[in-house]
Amino acid sequence: MSTEKASSGQFPTESVESVLADPMNAPRAPGSAAPAEASLFDRAYEDHCSLVWRTARRLGVPEGAIDDVVQDVFLVVHRRLASFDGRVAFKHWLLGITARVVADHRRTYRRKASKVVPHAVDKYGGELTPSADPMPSEQAEQREALRLVVTLLDELDSDKREVLVLTEFEEMTAVEVAECLSLNINTVYARLRAARRDFDAAYARYRARTEMRSP
Repeated sequence: MSTEKASSGQFPTESVESVLADPMNAPRAPGSAAPAEASLFDRAYEDHCSLVWRTARRLGVPEGAIDDVVQDVFLVVHRRLASFDGRVAFKHWLLGITARVVADHRRTYRRKASKVVPHAVDKYGGELTPSADPMPSEQAEQREALRLVVTLLDELDSDKREVLVLTEFEEMTAVEVAECLSLNINTVYARLRAARRDFDAAYARYRARTEMRSP
């Protein structure tokens, strides 16, 4: 698995500083948002909603709970947007919030007795839908492969899963993950090694079960 850093997704620091300058401090009615703040929040939501959705899905949030999680993430973003100082990429700041909100929701899920069967998802975390291009047999193979990935991720504990998802799917470096999750860099490396080991072990168990069922 590669941990090469992709494009930063930096939310322009200059824009944030200029837009959040005086208008943010202007008096306004309780509960209302300043025009600049509302505009910036709308842009953040429009540009990054899909990122939050697919990351939460990869982190194990069931399909039926995704909308609630995304809403909670952007409620936190709305409260904290004025304090974003641009020292880290906006995408990474947002993913840190997403990971913490998912962790809060996960504690709720654990209290539920029912288990959610993973959906087949694409590499962005979205539900698979029929495509006009692949043949039906290819669609079935892709759907099964992606279902397997989600199932294997479900065997990792939450700490390992979030580090693996951020590095392998969002292509963040270990340093960026450490900043994003407020972790020691050595902790990130340790969790990543353990996550890869556990993922490989889960896959080996899957292969063994498959071979036992084979005639």
